Amino acid sequence: MANLSSHVTALFIVVALVCAFVPAFSVEEAEAKTLWDTCLVKITPKCALNVIAVVFGNGTLIESCCHDLVQEGKVCHDNLIKYIADRPSLVGRETQYLKKRDDVWSHCVSISKTA
Repeated sequence: MANLSSHVTALFIVVALVCAFVPAFSVEEAEAKTLWDTCLVKITPKCALNVIAVVFGNGTLIESCCHDLVQEGKVCHDNLIKYIADRPSLVGRETQYLKKRDDVWSHCVSISKTA
């Protein structure tokens, strides 16, 4: 039961982080919903938070999350990170975030091939 509670809490945190970057009356709202519905269901909330922390902060990648990320797929990973990086508060460093996104993807693919 505690495990389910921690998953629900982590999912709530992911949704809250995403909402913080999404304007309330966004034209892209339908696009965002599609991304979340098709992509975020393929990765655990813990790993989604970890990838976001690595790309947008100074987080350390949890290697066990690489499997989830590769399973999510490159298109989903690219689109989700790009969507977040396009937020007005982050767009000034978008190039840096997109490079980190690509570095995380390459690292995870190399780990997945050796596993």
